[in-house]
Amino acid sequence: MSAVNDTKFSSEVFFLTGIPGQEDIYLWISIPFCLMYVISIVGNSIILFIIKTDPSLHEPMYIFLSMLTVTDLGLSISTIPTTLAVFLFNSREISLDACFAQLFFIHLLSFIESSVLLLMAFDRFVAISIPLRYASILTLPRIAKMGLVFVLRGMAVIFPLPFLLRRLRYCQANVLSHSYCLHQEVMKLACSDITVNSIYGLVITISTVVLDLLLILLSYVMILKTVLSITSHAECIKALQTCVSHLCAVLLVYTSGIGFSIVQRFPNSSSPLLPILMGYVYLLVPPMMNPIVYSLKSKHLSARIIRAFKK
Repeated sequence: MSAVNDTKFSSEVFFLTGIPGQEDIYLWISIPFCLMYVISIVGNSIILFIIKTDPSLHEPMYIFLSMLTVTDLGLSISTIPTTLAVFLFNSREISLDACFAQLFFIHLLSFIESSVLLLMAFDRFVAISIPLRYASILTLPRIAKMGLVFVLRGMAVIFPLPFLLRRLRYCQANVLSHSYCLHQEVMKLACSDITVNSIYGLVITISTVVLDLLLILLSYVMILKTVLSITSHAECIKALQTCVSHLCAVLLVYTSGIGFSIVQRFPNSSSPLLPILMGYVYLLVPPMMNPIVYSLKSKHLSARIIRAFKK
């Protein structure tokens, strides 16, 4: 009777994992996690507030930046509850419904973030390659439509994930390797055939994130071609400097994402702790670093932030 009850219980909840073997120092480990979350939420909130309240920043580049900050805020808020619950209170249980809801928002916001980075690359391409048409191409209604299209695209491809996972049967220990839920982690715990989930996950990743990355690279090839044709060295450097903060954001998001995917695909070839640490880097570092990078690299934005704090 006890075994039956245990099996039923394990099928209704998942168990999250912090950092295996370090349970005695979870309270100390929670300190840097809390700091990263505070920096992420405060930093992104400040940038969003400055852009919203300063009319001089109501330009396409900063509107796209505000989209990125909203996405980063969403990612941080999606992972905060379970991560801090594990490290502060050793509360590891999460219901299937809560887990599916969390992975839905994490994957949705990750896909939207990729789309926003593509829009920001397009913004830089138009500004540098066809500057005379910049204002006529990137109008506020058009920006809103592009943002809406990418949000709907993300929702359309991510919406089936919870239903694909719910149809599976879970009869194992149901112990996840992270302090949050991800589709690729949850499906591995199923006793049922996961072929459909694996194929669907691969298809949507290639058709969205990989496609976005290829288009970003194409945008920068076109930008580089334009910049190299500029005769003035000073103008050339000035044009490239406007891309630095966006390039940093692209590198932060995609290198951490690709690194996380690689260690997940080949877990036996790396340390057991590496996939766990890469998972935290993937979801925590870009939302924390993006506001710092843009505040430091964008002189116009940093000047507005300093002025706001001096008031």
